[in-house]
Parts: sequence; structure tokens; C-alpha cells
Amino acid sequence: MIREICRDVKLLKRKSVPATVHDTDVIQDLRDTLRANRERCVGMAANMIGVSKRIIIFSSGMLDVVMVNPKITAKSGAFQTEESCLSLTGVRKCRRWEQITVEYLDSSFQPKTGKFSGFTAQIIQHECDHLEGIII
Repeated sequence: MIREICRDVKLLKRKSVPATVHDTDVIQDLRDTLRANRERCVGMAANMIGVSKRIIIFSSGMLDVVMVNPKITAKSGAFQTEESCLSLTGVRKCRRWEQITVEYLDSSFQPKTGKFSGFTAQIIQHECDHLEGIII
């Protein structure tokens, strides 16, 4: 189901709780909502649709990648950049890492580890910040 984008700063500042296999409906809602907002959005966290669960999704070429309970375990190459967010108005400065390693569960709840760089790493960091209640 396509969900409304949350703009409630109180909810967005709340730390998300771990997701479980009972949250598959949230994954599908994130898929649907990202598809509906594709022209202006490359990634989403569950709290952006009003659900405080540790789930993110992002576009990677033609695929949408779901990460359940993601944890950034390594990072290198700090840089300063500016980002916008579908839940917020305007552009904000932030610090990101050029390369990251992430441990997560895929949409089938199978454990994965991935290394990401460039813009994809930046998207993942932005969405993981959402899970921590960090608003850029």
C-alpha cells in the first residue's frame, strides 16, 4: 500500500526498534511508497511512512534493495555534502563516508553483508540516520 510521507518531526526523531518477520507488510508498503515517489526519492526508512521499525529501502539501478535491521560496521573516506529529504523541506549539510560495510537482513530475513561506495553508500547512511532518529 502506498503510504503518506511522515513529516512529524517528533516521530522522525524517535529511534526505531528492530524489525521482525512480522513486519513484512511494512516492507511491501515501503516498496509501494518508494515506487510512487521514485521521481523525487531514492531511498526511504520505515519511519518516513510512520512506522518506527529498523527497515530501509533504496534504489540501486533497476532494483530496490531492502535492508532489515541494518548496521554500518565499517566506514572510510569522510566527506562533507548536502542532502535533502522527502520528509523535510530544504537542503542540509552533513558528513558522510565514501565507503561503508553494512550487515543486514534481506527481505527474506536472510543475513547479508555488503560493501557500498559513492552515492549508494550515501543513501544508505541517510536512511540509517533515520533509524537512529537523526534528522539531517
